[in-house]
Amino acid sequence: MEHEFKKKFGQNFLSDKNLLLAIVNDAEICKQDNVLEIGAGAGALTTPLSEKSKKVVSFEIDKDLQDHLLNLNLKNTTFIFKDALKEDIKEIEKHFDNQEYKLVANLPYYITTPLIFKFLEESDKVSSLTIMVQKEVAERMAAQEGGKDYGVLTIMVKFFGDAKITRIVGRQMFYPQPNVDSAVVNISRNQKYQDINRKDFYEFIKICFSMRRKTLANNLSNGYKLNKQQLAQKLSNFDLARRAESFCLDEFVEMFKTLDNKK
Repeated sequence: MEHEFKKKFGQNFLSDKNLLLAIVNDAEICKQDNVLEIGAGAGALTTPLSEKSKKVVSFEIDKDLQDHLLNLNLKNTTFIFKDALKEDIKEIEKHFDNQEYKLVANLPYYITTPLIFKFLEESDKVSSLTIMVQKEVAERMAAQEGGKDYGVLTIMVKFFGDAKITRIVGRQMFYPQPNVDSAVVNISRNQKYQDINRKDFYEFIKICFSMRRKTLANNLSNGYKLNKQQLAQKLSNFDLARRAESFCLDEFVEMFKTLDNKK
């Protein structure tokens, strides 16, 4: 197909059929699944998604691709030529009769984080997200405690689900070729922390990681305007001489609950 690639939409298309099929397999798509695709592009990923699933709803922001995509004649696929980031979640989920679905996307890098959190925060129907992102961002999402990549993004993704990198995709696999390598990340949704106020917890985590080289005692003392003795009394079950990167999600949740209850 002939297409004028638009930098403002961050368009980098894939065409390798083996890779595209591998991404569908990473998403664990089967004939019983509803699939929401964000960023249809030329439909290279849409086609195997359509073949493997019960139903696909695919969003594409570039209306210049409309004729090409509709001419693919994918029988179980609905194309919507709008910006998914601006669409109300409830309106999107009406296409699946409010049933569960899996999200699959090859995203422009600049909308990766806001789009992921839009669905993690606002939807209780999305069961998993399988997303092509910048390799560096993928490593931060799936990081383990103790490493340099472990931080606010890691914790907030873990808050909603279990993230794993399923494959690295070199920049040469895209056209036009981006300046960085990519990775496919699968986030399997959980509902473990539904009773926690997400916005307050996010602010707490930002305080914990505000100065990475400082101990947690320093960061929390500054963030909550408490002296270290007061803080030690409130959080006596935790070793606050450790740095934030050494704590797991469950420990952060317990600290947050303790501080929240002792305001």
